Amino acid sequence: MADQEVFDYVIVGAGSAGCVLANRLSADPAARVLLLEAGGEDDADAIHIPAAFATLFKTKYDWNYETVEQKHTGKKEYWPRGKMLGGCSSINAMIYIRGNRLDYDGWRDSHGAEGWGFDDVLPYFKRAEANQRLGGPLHGTDGPLHVEDRRFTHELSSAWVDSAVNWGLKRTDDFNGESQEGAGLYQVTCKKGARWSTADAYLRPALSRPNLTVRTNAQATRVVLEGNRAVGVSYLQNGVEQTARAESEVLLSGGAINSPQLLLLSGIGPAEHLREQGIDVAVALPGVGENLHDHPASGIVWSTRGTTDVADAATPAGLVRYQLTKRGPLASNIGEAGAFYSTVDGLAAPNMQVHVAPTLFYDNGFREPTVKGFTSAATLVDVASRGRLRLKSSNPLWKPEIDPSYYAEPADFDAMMSGLRSLIEIGRSGALAKFLDKPFLPATHDLDDHALAEHIRQNTQTLYHPVGTCAMGTGEQAVVDPSLKVRGVDGLRVVDASVMPVVPRGNTNAPTIMVAEKAADLIRGG
Repeated sequence: MADQEVFDYVIVGAGSAGCVLANRLSADPAARVLLLEAGGEDDADAIHIPAAFATLFKTKYDWNYETVEQKHTGKKEYWPRGKMLGGCSSINAMIYIRGNRLDYDGWRDSHGAEGWGFDDVLPYFKRAEANQRLGGPLHGTDGPLHVEDRRFTHELSSAWVDSAVNWGLKRTDDFNGESQEGAGLYQVTCKKGARWSTADAYLRPALSRPNLTVRTNAQATRVVLEGNRAVGVSYLQNGVEQTARAESEVLLSGGAINSPQLLLLSGIGPAEHLREQGIDVAVALPGVGENLHDHPASGIVWSTRGTTDVADAATPAGLVRYQLTKRGPLASNIGEAGAFYSTVDGLAAPNMQVHVAPTLFYDNGFREPTVKGFTSAATLVDVASRGRLRLKSSNPLWKPEIDPSYYAEPADFDAMMSGLRSLIEIGRSGALAKFLDKPFLPATHDLDDHALAEHIRQNTQTLYHPVGTCAMGTGEQAVVDPSLKVRGVDGLRVVDASVMPVVPRGNTNAPTIMVAEKAADLIRGG
């Protein structure tokens, strides 16, 4: 490899974690940093318009993954993943949620992730954050990641919060405060009404640094090993395979699908599976690709009366208004409000999150709105079921086999049943009821358990939060240690949502950024 390009750090993936690493590591002018991104620039107008995020699904900006048929729903599930600068932070619904204190304490206490308890990670959440409204001791105000109260909130979202409070939830104006529980409006990763991705927050401010090189349309194909040390990355760009050498470390930030896939392609993973694919076993690591889990969601949808629908703004006039003012319905992130609560008594932390949208949003938004509508979705955030990721081929351009095993544990399905019952009750009382015309999906809300169960099976979808496939910890199934170093390999770390041994209770973008902020300190510390 003597004739190859040489850097100190090669980062694979310019997403929610990779952009953070690129900024923090290149802040040292002596550190030569290469950032590889399989996708292209984040140059579509829809990326920057909050309400337009679902229009990016199944475009060139999306990896467009699909799970295997799920045993407990009878269907395959579409999984969007951002394929551009900013990764999923350029395609998500921008909700800023950190998760529950018990999530991180659980990483430490139950998985051996020493140094990752809530008190350990809070400084990194704060370091990242520039909150428009909230401050110390729990929030940051001068970080790169802008977090603000959305510039547009539909009256249906506010009415749902009022109804949820009437139903029995407490009102909250900070889901990331002392208590996560309650109903309220979500804060978003936006700046003055426009999406603020990690490409905006971290990468662009660093692009002028001469020691940072960014390559787009560059898909990593394998980690190059010399013995048990990672020394570089091979990647395809314009059909040509090239190799970049890393004198210090290779850092995988491809996310919960791409990072384990790249480890497997490199001969790092379960030995029997690698041999089945004709891949030489470099390091036998049984946990690679295991522990895959995600937040499943299922919704209740109504048609509405006496109000508007955010989809009404998808007109030339609505776009002009947004472009001139960064206000109006196109400044909506669609999932404007929600709640955290427990479906059964005695839980130490919430197991259910709600996302509500002042429009018809189901089947990932692919259904054209046929009436003005309102969607209320139950999202299971304390997930017992576990699946796995496997290669279908040793060809790095093949998509892997993805199986989150939704509802493999009956407790998950029982919680979703209870969650949807709650949403129906909330819709029937309080301020929201006057706006709801009639049930749209399902066609009636007077459902016995069998009918509700069938609705859940037909209408479960991802909440876009896969984690766990390169889990951090100290047990035999751990892929990385608490410093995020891949076990059995020198010079190689994984830094993204795949290292989370358990998915946090809530949206995963802020926790992924936190992981990368902490990782930057770990890497610089040796």
